[in-house]
Amino acid sequence: MPVALAVVVHPALPGLLGPAAWRALSSGRPVVALPGAAAAADALRAEGLPVDDVPDAAAAAARPDSVVALVPAGTEVDAGEVVELAAPAGVRLLDVVRVMDVLRSPGGCPWDAEQTHASLRGYLLEEAHEAYDAIVDDDAAGMREELGDVLLQVVFHARVAAEADPSRRFTVDDVAGDLVDKLVRRHPHVFGDAGPRDVAQVEAGWEEIKKAEKQRRSPTEGVSRSQPAASWGAALVRRATRAGLTTPEPAELGSASPEELGERLLAVVTAAEQRGWDVEDALREAVRRYAGELDAEAETREAETRAAD
Repeated sequence: MPVALAVVVHPALPGLLGPAAWRALSSGRPVVALPGAAAAADALRAEGLPVDDVPDAAAAAARPDSVVALVPAGTEVDAGEVVELAAPAGVRLLDVVRVMDVLRSPGGCPWDAEQTHASLRGYLLEEAHEAYDAIVDDDAAGMREELGDVLLQVVFHARVAAEADPSRRFTVDDVAGDLVDKLVRRHPHVFGDAGPRDVAQVEAGWEEIKKAEKQRRSPTEGVSRSQPAASWGAALVRRATRAGLTTPEPAELGSASPEELGERLLAVVTAAEQRGWDVEDALREAVRRYAGELDAEAETREAETRAAD
């Protein structure tokens, strides 16, 4: 006879069942599980509910009794009623973690298995740049793909770290947990009692919370040195301005628009190239010197503060 009721389950979330599904499972009918629903069947067995495995939907329908069938998503089954709980947003992220686990485990991919944080670091930058390009191009399909590649690098590094020495070990759940805690902590106007804030107040509050968390002694701490020199320099200038420290003397732009400024900068690049100079290296050295000056200035200010106390 046809299956009385099919309960659609998600392999990544075997214990996620809605009220209708639980009512069906508590109806007293025998419960069977199709291939692909094994995790849900094991979860129910662990709670004392008997579940029989069947090889396919036809075998479930051929049973002489009226059964409730656990059915993996995407499987068609002849059933009087189908109960399906919409998967929550983000459920496919669990599939990413599962696939990475298979790739890194014995019998998986030999290339993936031998990768380290050091061997992967270049890919992280490469994928981030490609995602950036897709955003600049307003290429939705490209963004979808390239952000997936960035996500792969996050999951890959977390999987490598899960195999590390105990003193260096962390998991993808540790990464996600730290992120959630940080987002909640830095949005007290949303998750706490800080009250409504405008954008400027949100930005100022974020920086104050970061300052208290990091206990940084210099605005150079926490600023990536591997980013392009112009971005590095701009980040240091912003940090120094907020901290009330010295910033380089600004040049006279003499440009009416960002586009015109871009043309002037390109002209500087051209002139430097004709002389055989590397603009990126030249700017990086200047930013590096400025970073050293900021560190020294911040150290002096800290020493003066201690002396005053």
